[in-house]
Amino acid sequence: MTEVLKANDPKNREDFLDAIAKKANRPRHELKNDPLKLLNDLPETTLADKTPAELLDLAKKNSELIHVDFKTVKADQLAANLTKFIEEKEIKSLMLPSFAADKWADFEILDWKDELELEHLYFWDEANGRDNLINADKSDAAIGFADYLLAESGTITAATVKEQGRGFHFLPTHYLAIVPQSKILPRMRQAIDRYDEALKQDKLKTSNINFISGPSNSGDIEMVLIVGVHGPLDMTYVVIEDR
Repeated sequence: MTEVLKANDPKNREDFLDAIAKKANRPRHELKNDPLKLLNDLPETTLADKTPAELLDLAKKNSELIHVDFKTVKADQLAANLTKFIEEKEIKSLMLPSFAADKWADFEILDWKDELELEHLYFWDEANGRDNLINADKSDAAIGFADYLLAESGTITAATVKEQGRGFHFLPTHYLAIVPQSKILPRMRQAIDRYDEALKQDKLKTSNINFISGPSNSGDIEMVLIVGVHGPLDMTYVVIEDR
């Protein structure tokens, strides 16, 4: 009778690796005997000399190259810009994250959120279970918070959390991400380092981290570019200028 394998059993892992090494006719690789040796320090040093203003300019340039509507506003202008976004996109149903009031207040949009008048206003909330996915799919737009913006690629990052799940970013028709200028990082390496530290210090609990580089881009066999085939039709980044 075949033995049932147990998930996360170290013996299963070792047996599997031994079998692969035997099939490959070579010894097992042991990291302790052959430690990783970095060829250079480019992951850390690339763009590391850029000032915050230079990173902002680079983030804008690279975001627009991937068809993102990039806006820079002062904190006291954010509410008006969000209202303008809703009006221009003719939003009737909107999905928002369910973060506590202090997060909205930090961005000076707590009153804006509480005074919204739309046909349908949904909040991504862990208590709603799979209804979150249904509501996100019915939403004309989602307005949420990004953790970081990577200047090198125009990529926003957002860890999946109970107030803002992974489907939040991909199911609504239009998508707007809010990010402080202070959270613009040179590139992916710096974001990964920050997430790694937060996880080690138990400041972050997440099932995945999303790296989103604008709306999807697809080209058919005639090389015709079509934006927004998968996920939101368009994406907007709103960067809040440092005070």
